[in-house]
Amino acid sequence: LLCFERMKEVTVGDQTVLLVRTQGQYSAVGSQCSHYNAPLVKGVLVGDRVRCPFHGACFNVRTGDIEEYPGLDCLPSYKVKVEDGKVYVSIHKNLTKRVKEMCSRVPDIKHTILLVGGGPASLICAETLRQNCYQGRIVMVTKDTLPPYDKPKLSKALDLDSSHILLRTSDFYQQHGVEVWTQKEVVSVNPADKAVKLSDGSLQRYDQLLIATGCSARPLDCPGRDLKGVKLLQRYEDMLEEQNVKFYMNDGVTEIQGEDGKVKGVVLKSGRVLEADVVIAGIGVIPNSDFLAGSELEVDSRKAVIVDKFMRTNVPDVFSAGDVTSFPLTIRGDQRVNVGHWQMSHAQGRVAALNMLKKPTRCEESYGEGYTEIIFKGKVEERKFLAFYIKDEVVVAAASLMFDPAVARLAELMATGQIITKAQAQ
Repeated sequence: LLCFERMKEVTVGDQTVLLVRTQGQYSAVGSQCSHYNAPLVKGVLVGDRVRCPFHGACFNVRTGDIEEYPGLDCLPSYKVKVEDGKVYVSIHKNLTKRVKEMCSRVPDIKHTILLVGGGPASLICAETLRQNCYQGRIVMVTKDTLPPYDKPKLSKALDLDSSHILLRTSDFYQQHGVEVWTQKEVVSVNPADKAVKLSDGSLQRYDQLLIATGCSARPLDCPGRDLKGVKLLQRYEDMLEEQNVKFYMNDGVTEIQGEDGKVKGVVLKSGRVLEADVVIAGIGVIPNSDFLAGSELEVDSRKAVIVDKFMRTNVPDVFSAGDVTSFPLTIRGDQRVNVGHWQMSHAQGRVAALNMLKKPTRCEESYGEGYTEIIFKGKVEERKFLAFYIKDEVVVAAASLMFDPAVARLAELMATGQIITKAQAQ
């Protein structure tokens, strides 16, 4: 084992672990990403951090702690000993992931942090608060029927039981003292009184507030959009059990064909016509911020909540994170952007929590906005390729299929501020 290069999967007992050598030292952690169980050995190791090849989550290979999202949990870490040229790994429990240690609420502490919205920004904010010894009251308010769940999975399988997509169990919230109020909607905010009004007429006061209400999908704007069977996929209840379902992003459909008022097929930009009984479409582009009218909170022309790099709004003790925000993007010269992205919501929820606790932390996430050209390596028709997205003669993003760990490597380069030119991509 002493001859392997940097990282390798090894079997210890009945468990597979990731054995890593960095700077002459050995460490061992769980071998699968805690997000969607991708094999981390196919990812990229830079220093003490391994990046997942699937969605870019990053983990410290010495502690197993998650350092970049998506995902909630850390990796299990194991003791490593080197004797007589052999590496020994001690396994005590058969684990695939590890929840970072958190405190719970102390009833005598009256300080309250209110989280409006039930997505990943609110959940990560709550967990980060508890991981950093915040022992006050945490209340999460969501109009959904479920506590935070994995929304991207809604478009992957349309027959999921709700228990299969929940990000945390009810026992988890109870254990860590997080109140989750489902089927409740905030209709107005009064920063002067530090209170919000709910749809049932009740008031909830707060000491600090996070607005993380996400965004809504833009309806289709093409012929046939009013046919029976055209749905927007935004919530768990929007999932259907029909067998002949097609899911499309809004900008990929030019026409929906119908017969007797029902969907018959879909015409794509490419000209292809596909048969379907149900069309589900949606891109989140409309920030959910109507309830902020009259609250003195600044919003941009698209009604996204304006924040700084610390996720602070213009109102003291009011923060915002996730799809509903407009924030300054470092790699674009602090140009304000509104990004509807799962990973970004995780990161901003964490930043908001740390700044609530007076631990100054900036949001420095990367994001490529728009492209003018795509350069392909490999063959798309063979479903093995790497695509570089080009804008202003530089690579702004990449996508791949069966080309790991190319995208993970690119993400690491971009995270350090390195620029890949169009000429280099070619």
